[in-house]
Amino acid sequence: MAGNGREDETRLRLLDAAGEIFSCKGFHAATVREITRLAQANVAAIHYHFGSKDRLYQAVLEHAHLEANRRYPPDMGLGGDAPAPARLYAYVRALLLRLADKGRHAWLLRLMAREMAEPSPNLAVVVERCLAPANAVLRGIVAELLGPQAEPLTVARFAQSVVGQCRHFALDRPVLSRLYPDCDPGQGGVDALALHVTRFSLAAMGCPGACDFAPPTLELPSSGDVI
Repeated sequence: MAGNGREDETRLRLLDAAGEIFSCKGFHAATVREITRLAQANVAAIHYHFGSKDRLYQAVLEHAHLEANRRYPPDMGLGGDAPAPARLYAYVRALLLRLADKGRHAWLLRLMAREMAEPSPNLAVVVERCLAPANAVLRGIVAELLGPQAEPLTVARFAQSVVGQCRHFALDRPVLSRLYPDCDPGQGGVDALALHVTRFSLAAMGCPGACDFAPPTLELPSSGDVI
């Protein structure tokens, strides 16, 4: 919904407040009054901007995912004509950066974890609008690497394995740092992890020269020691 500057500001405050409340309490336990109190808005503002609590929840997830993808797009600035291994590296690096982001929408990971553990009635919409587009990009890259003979199930499992590695390194960091106190898996930051996941995945898919893969130069800002 288009509006003036004050209306847009109120809408953003509601989105941010709802993200915090939903991520802490879950969709079912969160209340509209809690959200409006945190956003310093009235209850009518939710109905005006979103129509209902359900639509607010959907808007929160879409807004956060769109912002994350804007900051760290799956191609990380690479063109579609780049080699598939380079595009896989870009995808992995972007995903790791999104998972490690401690900025304005850091609550997105908590919210998605709750959604996976306690699915809301909005799960199908969340998957379709927020997750499926990026997943299609990854499956396309994996299918190209595996070749036309690859079965859809094989492509899906390799794509899931790539995402699983990224989530493990990013989300299980507190456990990993204790299991491997002298060999922190996050050493070297996101770039080092992205290179490891890419090489490991390329080798698993039987790609020649996987262990010697050299990452492309990406235009977006360096990650530093984010993870």
